[in-house]
Amino acid sequence: MKPNRVQSLDLFRGLIMFLLVAEGTGLYGALTDLADGTLFAGFVQQFHHHPWNGLRFWDLIQPYFMFIVGVAMVYSIHRRWERGDSWSQTFRHILSRCLILFFLGVILHCGYNKKLVWELWNVLTQLSFTILLSFLFMRLPLRAQLIISFALLGLSEFLYRIWPVEGYNQPFTPDKNFGSWMDMQLMGHLSKGHWVAINALPTTAHTMWGVMAGLVLRSTRTDMKKIRLLAVAGFVGLVIGYGLDWTHITPIIKRICTSSFVFVSGGWCLVTLALFYWLVDVAGFKKGIVFFTLVGMNPIFIYMFSNTVGGQWLNNFIAIFSGGIMTWMGVTLALVAVINSLCILATEWYLCYWLYKRELFIKI
Repeated sequence: MKPNRVQSLDLFRGLIMFLLVAEGTGLYGALTDLADGTLFAGFVQQFHHHPWNGLRFWDLIQPYFMFIVGVAMVYSIHRRWERGDSWSQTFRHILSRCLILFFLGVILHCGYNKKLVWELWNVLTQLSFTILLSFLFMRLPLRAQLIISFALLGLSEFLYRIWPVEGYNQPFTPDKNFGSWMDMQLMGHLSKGHWVAINALPTTAHTMWGVMAGLVLRSTRTDMKKIRLLAVAGFVGLVIGYGLDWTHITPIIKRICTSSFVFVSGGWCLVTLALFYWLVDVAGFKKGIVFFTLVGMNPIFIYMFSNTVGGQWLNNFIAIFSGGIMTWMGVTLALVAVINSLCILATEWYLCYWLYKRELFIKI
């Protein structure tokens, strides 16, 4: 690992990717079945999305992912500019990257459905939009970027509240809101989980706030000033987000990315980054972090792998052997499912390790 890297960002990204890969193995579903009726059931429930109004830990994973992309953008783009790339050259790179992400997001849904479909709910399709907008505003002062991010949230809130089309004029009701109307225009059908593609608009704030956090980390401020600024901004986001929900102004709903959800999840993003930056880059706690950081070195590759080769073939193939052996030994089916998932997770982790040791980094 290069000594000049922001290793807290590597850890943050690696941990989130590790959790995403674990989801692709079916681990959380298996743990839910195993913990059913026990004291651990409530804890395991945190690794599933909230059905509507509320917040669980797993609802923070996508915001974390999009926020981390914003932070990392600052470093990668400034490296391009420092080596002499022009803004137009960088823009072409960003545009091509966004098109590739959009395409990958679309084909993932084809894989999920096992047929050709036109669906835009995947994080990669939304990330293609948020990266492009964040880059276009990246050279503006921090205050201007902040105002623009608030404006995007305000626009989303306004559209949900004033949309007049009958049947889609209930802003915070599943499948009866502006986002659902947009999905009908874009795709002709709705998500079974009440997700909406227009989430790309409000969640752009996550990537923009990541860019702003990256600019803070690259600044000449002292480490403690950076940490205080990130932590205070995060605390403000938490107060606004939870406050909007508790006062019944705007409910926290991840599935349609309400403004309160974006504020509260963005707050957690900033607080978490501040904590990791203090822990790793300031306090110097680095023992064992490579276990997670190597997973984040090839984030798009391992995300695609776990959702295609993993979900379509590897998961079932490994279960033939791990599940078969455990069944012969008389292990309960619920525990067998957990062991299968852990074996798959170990295999995919080793793939990341193999790439890391050979310095093979698949980038787009």
